[in-house]
Amino acid sequence: MAGLAVSGTQVSYIGQDCREIPEHLGRDCGHFAKRLDLSFNLLRSLEGLSAFGSLEELILDNNLLGNDLVLPGLPRLHTLSLNKNQIIDLERLLDHLAEVTPALEYLSLLGNVACPNELVSLEKDEEDYKRYRCFVLHKLPNLKFLDTRKVTRQEREEALVRGAFMKVVKAKVSSDNAAASPECHYTPLPSASRELTSHRGVLGKCHYVYYGKNSEGNRFIRDDQL
Repeated sequence: MAGLAVSGTQVSYIGQDCREIPEHLGRDCGHFAKRLDLSFNLLRSLEGLSAFGSLEELILDNNLLGNDLVLPGLPRLHTLSLNKNQIIDLERLLDHLAEVTPALEYLSLLGNVACPNELVSLEKDEEDYKRYRCFVLHKLPNLKFLDTRKVTRQEREEALVRGAFMKVVKAKVSSDNAAASPECHYTPLPSASRELTSHRGVLGKCHYVYYGKNSEGNRFIRDDQL
């Protein structure tokens, strides 16, 4: 079979541009495969993966898998790599993995929007990534390795205490409201002085009154007014 590589219980079908798992792959290899690599394809669905009931390692890097990703029950799976896919909803994925992969110990999500690091956006920093790790470990407490780093004892303890509060929720803005309301930056200046082309004074808007005994008038006279 073109593109298929088999070595013992390891099966690879890499870079074949397949949009779904070929039926013959499960029929021919599903009964013995313990490691399956389907990287660099165009997978949007994992239908057909149920034929691989004995999987222990699953590599799905560089595909088109999104939030609707569905795995069959894989009770022996301990390693799952989903790098560079299109996963955005982290909580949904983690809840699903907790249900169908109870033995999972190694997980990698680099290159997905759900994993906030500089591979996805330069706006993300190390603090964003730490919160992400804390939330993942709260949902999947048995993980030993996440992305490129081993899970530390300190991370595990922090996830136990604060992990539930590390979920990032973004406010939803409707496109209609966004179009109708131009972006407005806050400024403490009165409205009359916000425009660069407006030179009207705003001294009269100040409500401060001096009640001291000594005259303070000269304090506000500039040199060019003398």
